[in-house]
Amino acid sequence: MAESKFLVRSFVGRRVLITGGMGFIGSNLARALVGLGAKVTVVDAMIPEYGGNREINCRAQLALLEACRKNNPTVRIVFASTRQIYGKPDYLPVDERHPVRPVDVNGINKAAGEAFHLLYARVHGLRATALRLTNTIGPRMRVKDARQTFVGVWVRQLIEGDMIEVWGGEQQRDFTFVDDAVEAFLLAAAKDEAVGEVFNLGGSPPVTLLRLAELMVDLNQGGALAVRTFPAERKKIDIGDYYADDRKIARMLGWKPRTDLRTALTKTLAYYRKELPHYL
Repeated sequence: MAESKFLVRSFVGRRVLITGGMGFIGSNLARALVGLGAKVTVVDAMIPEYGGNREINCRAQLALLEACRKNNPTVRIVFASTRQIYGKPDYLPVDERHPVRPVDVNGINKAAGEAFHLLYARVHGLRATALRLTNTIGPRMRVKDARQTFVGVWVRQLIEGDMIEVWGGEQQRDFTFVDDAVEAFLLAAAKDEAVGEVFNLGGSPPVTLLRLAELMVDLNQGGALAVRTFPAERKKIDIGDYYADDRKIARMLGWKPRTDLRTALTKTLAYYRKELPHYL
């Protein structure tokens, strides 16, 4: 209750700009901020097939930072980074001191964007923070393909009665429910301790992909799965196991995941049983 009052005091009447606000996390964040009484503006390019595009990745981050430096230097900025910047982990759980070694274009762009934000924090005094997200799941995530997460595809396939495919299955992952991720963004924007820092977000205790698939079939009360050999052409970018050490954000901002994996999946499946036609 005290945390809720703190967030209301922090955001009521405040102007907030969300870039990518029509997307999965952005739209959930917008709804939460409106509920807290903020005046929210959403900006989104609405490009169906994006990624690896330097106008909407590195250059866009620099343009935004320069605009803030020149026109609104007291702004608070929270950058959505990703676990993908770490690449294949040297150790588990992965903390913020782990080497940054991305294995795909999105990870490279996110690493560059994060570096720009932290540079502007150090050199120009912008109050920027980066959150390194793990596998975020929940209502409004992309389900028509695997561009955001394979979990979305599995949700759609289960609801439509199709078999889901598990590649390998032994890889371990952790998952963050979107409501918990949104709370992390709000705390990072509201607390001065976050300025100039990077934080890992964690979530559920690590689970193998096979166990995840079995749990989803069980919660769906029906469905089928098949385990496939991991495609050889994907081996070069396969990171193996990954789960985060989120003790830093817990210690500094008081954030912790509140939603267990079973509850997160139950809420997600229920949402898409009702809303799936709008996401295809």
